[in-house]
Amino acid sequence: QVQLVESGGGLVQPGGSLRLSCAASGSISSIYSMGWYRQAPGKQRELVAIITSGGSTNYPNSVKGRFAIARDNAKNTVYLQMNSLKPEDTAVYYCNTGLGPKVTWGQGTQVTVSS
Repeated sequence: QVQLVESGGGLVQPGGSLRLSCAASGSISSIYSMGWYRQAPGKQRELVAIITSGGSTNYPNSVKGRFAIARDNAKNTVYLQMNSLKPEDTAVYYCNTGLGPKVTWGQGTQVTVSS
C-alpha cells in the first residue's frame, strides 16, 4: 500500500509562494489520478488540485491560475506549486488519490498565509 508524507508548508505572507511535496512510499505510476486536498479549521476537506496519469490537471475556481499540480512518477512524488497565496488558503494540505478509494491520509502540512 502507498503511504504518503506531505512537506513544504509554512508561514507565508499574502502574495507569497510555497511548493508542497508529497512523497509516496510506493509507486504512484499506476494510480490514475493524484490530488491535493486542504482542510481549514471547522471545514471539510476539499480537493484543490488533481492530476491524471497522463498529466491532465484540474482546479476549482478558488485556486485556478494560482496553484499548479505536478507529478514525478519516477520519484513517486506529487508537487503543488502555490502562488499568489491568500489568507483563505490557510489550511492543512494533504495529498491522496484524486479519484476512487483513498489510501491512509498522512499528517498533512500546515500552510498559513498571514501578514
